[in-house]
Order: sequence, then structure tokens, then C-alpha cells
Amino acid sequence: MDSGAGPAGAAGGRPGRRRFIAALAAGALSSAAACGSPDPQTRESPGREIPGGTRRGEAPDPSAAHRPVREGRLFLGTYTSQDGGGSGIGLATYDEITGSVTGTGTLTGVPDPSYLALHPSGRTLYCVNEREKGGVTAVALSSDGKHQVLGTRGTGGAGPCHLSVHPSGRWLLSANYGSGSVAVHPIDDSGALGERTDVVAHSAPPPGPGQEGPHAHQVITSPDGRHVLAVDLGNDTVYTYRLDGDAGTLRQVSRATLRPGAGPRHLTFHPSGRFAYLANELDDTVVVCAYDPATGRLKPGEPQSTGSDGGGNYPAQIAVTREGRFAFLANRGHDSLARYAVEGGGARLRLLGTVPVRGDFPRHLALSPSERLLFTANQKSDSVSVFHVDRRGGELRLADQPFRAPVAVCALPATAS
Repeated sequence: MDSGAGPAGAAGGRPGRRRFIAALAAGALSSAAACGSPDPQTRESPGREIPGGTRRGEAPDPSAAHRPVREGRLFLGTYTSQDGGGSGIGLATYDEITGSVTGTGTLTGVPDPSYLALHPSGRTLYCVNEREKGGVTAVALSSDGKHQVLGTRGTGGAGPCHLSVHPSGRWLLSANYGSGSVAVHPIDDSGALGERTDVVAHSAPPPGPGQEGPHAHQVITSPDGRHVLAVDLGNDTVYTYRLDGDAGTLRQVSRATLRPGAGPRHLTFHPSGRFAYLANELDDTVVVCAYDPATGRLKPGEPQSTGSDGGGNYPAQIAVTREGRFAFLANRGHDSLARYAVEGGGARLRLLGTVPVRGDFPRHLALSPSERLLFTANQKSDSVSVFHVDRRGGELRLADQPFRAPVAVCALPATAS
């Protein structure tokens, strides 16, 4: 099960998303209208051609994300149905030089937006609605802060916990944790979502030890855009699909099974596209995987240390720098960031050490577009920590006091609008 997913809290040190979903089943019905609210409120606070198709005029300037900027935007995911949780998508800005974060408001009318993703154009934000009757919501972003909810579509499954946009900008992919399935939605020219074009359930292999079924935890596209990979914690498997760029349907072409009980949670590609790094939540390991771009076949290597002292640690997510020199892993339980040197052109990870996150249960981490800063969303301490990143040696230095954010489960930095 997912550690720290949803408001049900912990059981024996490892909270369960399944219990969270059950507890929210009734709440999902009462909030359905709010999900599709056309008039959200923003409360101000003081303070190469891609397979699948491309859309003319949508591609951003590829150099824009790497230019130094003083200020960036920060979007925060939370659970709105949990006691002490947020009331929507948190809005903030961050200072690129100092790393300080300033809250600017909340986009309400979006229930349980636990994971966030941006369209390649930067003009639309997407979130999951992690409820028993799962949904995905599109939000049109505005430079004046008057963001507009474009609507919500059902994912055809329970408890969606991750989503990503295909590099073409034409398709939204989402992972239903509760029902162990992956969904596809078309994206129109406005950024809004169309009706679901596919949902694929993970029916084989059988669940791993202690799992009652499949639990899709992540779905992403390979760097070349040719394949879609779905990570399933319940089946200890990573599935590879081909996406039909016209019909929006998925066809399985390969699958890689981890050792029983590994609990794979999150996969990140090396920039070369030849290797990927997999965080295994349940056995507290990291695995380097060889990847064949032609076939989409993933070949897992041997488990490696997360830098924890063993027991009660649940690795969450890995980020790799653009040059492919360093990787960072969020450790929930150990409450640290593991630092790795990437060697052999991506084939090896060498543990450099760990750094405390100054928070509790870092559920998510993300590098800023410039990669000068790294953010962690600390679920149990209601905070976001910001670190300066030394791009020569991979050292991390805490930038400021952690920013207060209720039940922070995702922190998504972006360039200024």
C-alpha cells in the first residue's frame, strides 16, 4: 500500500490509501458539483516530433526553463477531505535566489488535488481528485491569478494518485491506485479534457505479498515519447504500453516484474533515455533499470540502499538533474533526501549521503525549472522545504525555514507566468 496516501493516517507505521478511499466514498458524492465548478474562488493571502502528435503553436521555448529568473510559481497539492487539510490547490511564489516561499492564495472548488502536472505550454494545470470515484481536473492558468477550472472528467477507477501529460500535449495519463488501472483523456486546444478514451486494468501478474490487488502508482511517458510506462506497487510490476496517437488507446508491449514485495512506486528516466531509476516503497530500495527505447523493455538491476537506517522508511520519489549527473530520493520515515552521483552514463548510482528534510514524511520532491532549487512536500508536518542545489557537487543546503502548507503532498515549481 501507499505510505502516507490519503487522510486515513497510519496503521503500524504505514498509512493505507485503501482505507482512505473507503472513508471518502460518501464525501465524493457530496462534492461532485464542486469538482466541476465553473467559477472557482481564489482566496488571496497576505503575504523532435513527438509520437502521438504535436499541436502547432503549443511548444514552449526550450531554453526558457533554463534561464535564471528571480521569481517562480509554486502549486501545492493537498487533501481537502482530511482534517487539517487544505481547501484546494495552494498557490505561492518562490524567490529563485533566496529560496523563500510566499503564499498567494488558494484555488478552491477542487477536491483532494493530491498530485499536480503542467501542460508543456505552461498554460494549463492538471490535478487528480483522489477519491473513491476518481477524477482529473484541468485548470486554465492566468497571469493575473484569476485561474479558471475548465472541468473534471472521471478516470474510470478509484483513488487516482498520479498523472502526467504526454509530451505532445494531446493526452493526459492518470494512474488509479485503488483499482489498479491507467486512464487516458484527450486534451483540446484550450487545455480542457475530453471524455476518457481508454482505461486499462492491471490483471496480471498476481498481487505481491501482503497486497490484495493491483495498485497503479504512476504513469509516465518515455523521454522519446514512444512508450507509456505504468508503475504498479500491488503487482510489483512496471508495464510498458504503446499509445495510439489518434485513438488515445494503450496496448501493452512489455512488462518488468520486480522481486516479490518490492512495492515499486516511482520511476524516473535518465536524460539519455537508456536507463531509469525506480524507488521501491515497501522494501526500502532503489533499483537502476536498463531501458530499450526501441522495444520499451525495462530490465531491473539489483536493489540498492536508500541511505536509511532500516525499518520504517518508505522511499517516495526520485528526481534526476538535467545533465544526468545527480539524483535525489525522498525518504519518508527517515525524513531525508538521499543524494546519488550518477555514473557510467546513467548505468550506476553511487550513494553520496543523506540530508534531513527538516520536515515529516516527504511525500514528493521536485527540482525547479532552473534546477537551482529542490522542493519537498512534507505531508505530516504540513510544510514545504526548499534546498539550494550545488550543480557541481550535488550538495543540498536548506534555503529557509520550511513554508507552512496544510497536508502538503505535492509541490510543483514552475516558471513565472
